[in-house]
Amino acid sequence: MSASPSLSRSRNRHAVLTSVGLLLWFSNAILLPVLAVIFALLHPLESHAQPAAFVTPNEMGAGSLLLQTTQDGKYVEAPRLATDVDIDVSGPTARAVLTQAFENSTDKWVEALYVFPLPEDSAVYSLKMIVGNRVVVADIKEKQAARAIYEKARREGKKASLVEQQRPNVFTNAVANIGPHEKIVVQIEYQQAIHLADGRFSLRVPLVVAPRYTPQNAEAITQQADLKAGWGQSKQNPSRKTGDTPVSAPLMVPDSTRTNAVTLKVNLDAGFPLDDVKSLYHTIKIDRLNDSARRIVLDGDATADRDFVLEWSAVASNIPSVGLFREHVSKDDYVLAYVMPPAVVTPQKAGREVVFVIDNSGSMGGTSIEQARASLDYALSRLEPNDRFNVIRFDDTMTKFFPDSVMATANNIASARRFVTGLEAAGGTEMLPPLHAALDDSHQANGLRQVVFLTDGEVNNEQQLLDAIAQSRGRSRIFMVGIGSAPNTYLMSRAAELGRGSFTHIGSVAEVNERMRALFDKLENPAVTNVAADFSEKNVNISPNLLPDIYHGEPLVLAARMGKAAGTLTVSGMVGDRPWTISLPLDQASNAKGISKIWARRQIDDAEVNLTLGKITQTEADKRILHLALEHHLVTRLTSLVAVDSRRLRPANVPLTAADIPLQLPAGWDYDKLLGIDTTREAKADTRHHQASDTSQSVETATDAQEISASPSASPPLPQTATPATLLILQGLLALLFGTSLLVFVSRRSKA
Repeated sequence: MSASPSLSRSRNRHAVLTSVGLLLWFSNAILLPVLAVIFALLHPLESHAQPAAFVTPNEMGAGSLLLQTTQDGKYVEAPRLATDVDIDVSGPTARAVLTQAFENSTDKWVEALYVFPLPEDSAVYSLKMIVGNRVVVADIKEKQAARAIYEKARREGKKASLVEQQRPNVFTNAVANIGPHEKIVVQIEYQQAIHLADGRFSLRVPLVVAPRYTPQNAEAITQQADLKAGWGQSKQNPSRKTGDTPVSAPLMVPDSTRTNAVTLKVNLDAGFPLDDVKSLYHTIKIDRLNDSARRIVLDGDATADRDFVLEWSAVASNIPSVGLFREHVSKDDYVLAYVMPPAVVTPQKAGREVVFVIDNSGSMGGTSIEQARASLDYALSRLEPNDRFNVIRFDDTMTKFFPDSVMATANNIASARRFVTGLEAAGGTEMLPPLHAALDDSHQANGLRQVVFLTDGEVNNEQQLLDAIAQSRGRSRIFMVGIGSAPNTYLMSRAAELGRGSFTHIGSVAEVNERMRALFDKLENPAVTNVAADFSEKNVNISPNLLPDIYHGEPLVLAARMGKAAGTLTVSGMVGDRPWTISLPLDQASNAKGISKIWARRQIDDAEVNLTLGKITQTEADKRILHLALEHHLVTRLTSLVAVDSRRLRPANVPLTAADIPLQLPAGWDYDKLLGIDTTREAKADTRHHQASDTSQSVETATDAQEISASPSASPPLPQTATPATLLILQGLLALLFGTSLLVFVSRRSKA
């Protein structure tokens, strides 16, 4: 007997509900956990985003805040940062107090890490951590010991701050155990010498660390064989410590509502009647205190997206050509001397060879490539008919426009200028191959050889490049031209020092003619060579110990330690074929503060230079640096400042979340090209090849560098946000599978 229609429908509903229940149980008990495990294995939660060739920004839905994961899988906003810079300029020295205020706007306990820049010649000597009305003063310790003290305090829930040097111009500040909705203030103090060139004094305050490219490892591999009875093993020789660890930090997207605010004040006491005082890249307010003193503050809101540069000059009748200052500390006198070479303009008669190298990698996008093209075009226009020249351009490939240097004929210059005009920015920054190519003078005759290198220098392998200069410089003189709003001034200045040249910075297109004209005054006029410095007193420790050539418009700057500043300092050299001598009476030196710190910092730099040149061993350099750092309380690659509050504040059962402070992109940078969104690099390479083909002499070389450009079909990575996007996608697929199974089951039951 057949069942009634109502009973049949009831059985069908029961079967459907039973199937639904079984599918839901199966999905929750088996499929979803399995998919979750797969998701966890493929996408582990991390507290720090891993950088590729360039650092990658973490973004929230609005693209404005850096988010970090906590132990419970949730996300927390990174602390906000405000920076204040207060600088006192007194004659030849500047003392700066850098105040960093970290504000935790969340309900979590966090640890903040901030990557920040300082002048490459700054002597960092003091750290104070301010918690409420308490001030904790830091101690200087060996780097590993300081890190151990900080980590112990971090684990114990105590507030602590650790300042470490990553490069001479890049530091990190780690601040542990910032409580919910709490603010911690950290004050860092440093000393630096004022820069003098072309009759103008200047002070640079770097405010942002630009993203840096990590090139492929192209270092030579050297091994030794250890043999016994004819057989043995090869062992790789240990390489010296370079410190070339990647410098990385998360970035804010350009339209972010979050910024790292900056306030800045300079109390300028020049020591002579002032003429012009100006800020090159920021709007400022200037209060005139007297003939030689000014108070300068930023006008309006400012953010940490470019370097601050202040310049001043003396009235025409009082432009100084020498300066002599001293400071008495403990039992010693410290002396700082500025000596300008004589203004003898004697153009070079013999022809010279000039090799121009231009960086057109992705980090040079935006206004930087415009500045670089304009600078090189101007340089080409200044060549004389008896000069020889070549142009090398590079990103992660390299082009030598001519196989070798050619005469500076009108046709050759015109072809090179057309080539330069067509250059666009894309690709990685493989600087080592073009550096080797520029220094290769094996096919040239003797004579004056100059290399002009235009780049922002934003790479992580500085020491590898400096080693190459030390080994291959030969008779070449290297003149570095830093391009952009925040160039790597450490690499530029050290490369120029090792290359016996000079460093010029161009921060805007408007500066091109003025800066390049000053550079060519150096290139076209003889340097003071065979420079020597002699003190009449004995037991004087002078820096730099390897005295450089002195170029037109730039002084020789000497720092010395001696028992008592008495007698004379005599500087001598050759200007062309004419001898030159000047004597300075040390008893006429003016008092100044901070010279002892500046001397110690320069002695540390000397040890690094001598290590690069192979004049001392790694052990000797480290011993010298550590002794100076501990004696003068300085942060170096071997020492750090650490401050620890004695009170425990974070409960033992409350987790601590690490959060990097995001950095703003330097002004003028092309954000899309930096992240590899630009898809036309191959087309540009074809264009460059076509532009070079009019000489039939172009040479293309490529490397295996990491690519940062994306193909047109490539999809952008999923944003790292608080939404577990991949897991939701898997859940959606599971729901789709469930719905399909249910539909098939019902269809079959209805047919039955």
